[in-house]
Amino acid sequence: MDYNGEDYRFLKIKDAILSINQKVSFVGVILEVGSPKQSKGTDSFCTIKVTDESHTKDGISVNIFAESMEKLPYIVSVGDIILLSHVVMKAHNKQAYALFNKKFSSFALYDGKGGEDFLPYQVSSRFFVRDQDKRIIAAVRKWLLNFQFKEDSKKFLLLREIKDGQRINMACKVFHICEVAKGEWMAFVWDGTDAPPAQISKKLEDEMDHELPLQVEPLPLSRDILCSFPAVGSILRVIIDKGIEKHILHLLKIGKWVKLQNVLCQVDAGLWFGVLTHFTRLRYVPTNDNLIVERQRSYDERLSWEHSRMPYWCFPWTSEVTDIDYSEDGPFVTLKDVLTHSQDQADLRGSNGKNSCFCVCRRWGETFWRLSLCRCIEKKDKQIAWSGRK
Repeated sequence: MDYNGEDYRFLKIKDAILSINQKVSFVGVILEVGSPKQSKGTDSFCTIKVTDESHTKDGISVNIFAESMEKLPYIVSVGDIILLSHVVMKAHNKQAYALFNKKFSSFALYDGKGGEDFLPYQVSSRFFVRDQDKRIIAAVRKWLLNFQFKEDSKKFLLLREIKDGQRINMACKVFHICEVAKGEWMAFVWDGTDAPPAQISKKLEDEMDHELPLQVEPLPLSRDILCSFPAVGSILRVIIDKGIEKHILHLLKIGKWVKLQNVLCQVDAGLWFGVLTHFTRLRYVPTNDNLIVERQRSYDERLSWEHSRMPYWCFPWTSEVTDIDYSEDGPFVTLKDVLTHSQDQADLRGSNGKNSCFCVCRRWGETFWRLSLCRCIEKKDKQIAWSGRK
């Protein structure tokens, strides 16, 4: 990108960070976005992180203040382009950042890679569109076509590595989003690995009156939705805190991978779930992102294993309390395979052609007065090996 000549007023980010306590203007691609907050005074503010071809290592933070939430940037998609005019460069702990002052700074938001027009979809009150802006935006979009953000994969944990009460960064694919109660939203995400078994502190004898829940959400999802989830790998329920849903929901795309930073992981009644809070941030995921390609490759390799449907925590083999009858041949399957399987499918049949399989599960509870599931499984002639309750 060349900002020389008539575009001299727009600096590259590597030059802007050297202009501490000065007003500068620059254009950047939005790398990170979080939820706006109320300041200690009367203003609303948000923090975004932007980058350009001159400063791709970590990007630079921009703190934006406005009179109200409505006047803050409403970013349609992480990876869009922001043009910032007359922001003041500051430094904190030897890190440079840009400060947007509502009295004299201005911004404009443009569609990122794939954008076809040069009209901003949002501008601040002090912004004026200039003809030279088109050339700058076109140059940024051209650079974006092959941009790959170099990111340490170790900073993003897999679901199999999560711990109760831990705040983590995670790269995952969104499979479903729904309103589980009035004003309460939940996303269902996956990364191809299995969450570890969680401790259950409840006493077995209490379950007659207070049965353990089978899902975090108040009502179970429909079978059609469950069938759309992968049969291998845990589906993590992610609760979206009230008050941030209007700033987060539109950034989560069903069927797309997303990078989430600062997600709170918790366990309740033995069930894992995540929480998106005011401190959670969404990270830009370019096409063919190296981390996402690595995640997908690991999942594809898992499917090629002979026992690909065995949970990670079963390796090298199942618990000693698990009793498996090998008198009949059959494939290993997940409980999801069993519960969403129809009689006309042949993928659960053994080499002898019979509809039999092995499914290693974790026993969740015992309610002898509810035998409908047991009878259903018995009718389908499924062999189930139950692992002991932790």
